[in-house]
Amino acid sequence: MPDIPNPFSALDHLLIVKTNENLSKPLKPWADKLNPLKKFFSKKLVAEAAEPLEQQVSEKKPDLQYVPEILGKAKRAPFKITWAMHEDEIKEAQRLRYKVFAEEMGANLPSNEEGLDIDEFDTYCDHLLVRDPETLRVVGTYRVLVPHKAVELGRLYSESEFDLSRLNHLRPKMVEVGRSCVHKDFRSGAVIMALWSGLGQYMKQHDYEIMLGCASIPMADGGHYAASLYNSLGPEQMAPVENHAFPKLPLPLDRLNGGLHVEAPPLIKGYLKLGAKICSAPAWDPDFNTADLLTMLRLSDINPRYAKHFLDKAS
Repeated sequence: MPDIPNPFSALDHLLIVKTNENLSKPLKPWADKLNPLKKFFSKKLVAEAAEPLEQQVSEKKPDLQYVPEILGKAKRAPFKITWAMHEDEIKEAQRLRYKVFAEEMGANLPSNEEGLDIDEFDTYCDHLLVRDPETLRVVGTYRVLVPHKAVELGRLYSESEFDLSRLNHLRPKMVEVGRSCVHKDFRSGAVIMALWSGLGQYMKQHDYEIMLGCASIPMADGGHYAASLYNSLGPEQMAPVENHAFPKLPLPLDRLNGGLHVEAPPLIKGYLKLGAKICSAPAWDPDFNTADLLTMLRLSDINPRYAKHFLDKAS
């Protein structure tokens, strides 16, 4: 999946407190006064990072994918859907990730002369690219870590944030997705559907059954929004207890105001509509200053209403 002053100010429209049925107002950015996380985690500010599954971001949350609600009505535009075949194409994805996560959203990523978001997982992952048909530039991306590559690497990305012991028996049929993002000028349903179509076809082609990733919640207010969102999840939105994971750096839910009436970010709302389940309480990712929920999607659980968009062969 940033301990930076309010890196998500551009996303304030996602943080809504409903004061009554007819009146709503943005959450006040309480980061300066009410961000208690440094106090709680003063010895672990540089905790292992982790990452996410829907319309915007990715493995390192860059499962920070914050894009408009797209399920249901979006029509697939003629974007070009491909998989990176050589290093230059991977760099195109890394350059987009850096622009979105570091420059736009303020994530604490290592800087480099080329302006690329690079980590050790990239070499082991397959990189999904969506290109603008007019300019051919990459405007959307996901990366996928398949089971045998995870074994070769020695771990999943999400294991930096969660204890995944209860999911070990699922690993042979499980891929990890993340680092998903969309260029700010192309955050439409068409791009997201193109990404999902690419992922769906990949899963079917290689006979994988489960996607795992970290869905990120912005913490510009110090964590109250994230705590409230987690507390609002119903039993039907949670994975069975035997598939639960456990945060290594948990958000201190008992010390936050978790009773606010909030709207889920588009990423999580979209995943839940698609049929994904939440497998964990929120973990804090200090590099991105987000709360991450481990999210699992089984192809067999996809909502029939959206199965066509997700599983139909990309054109």
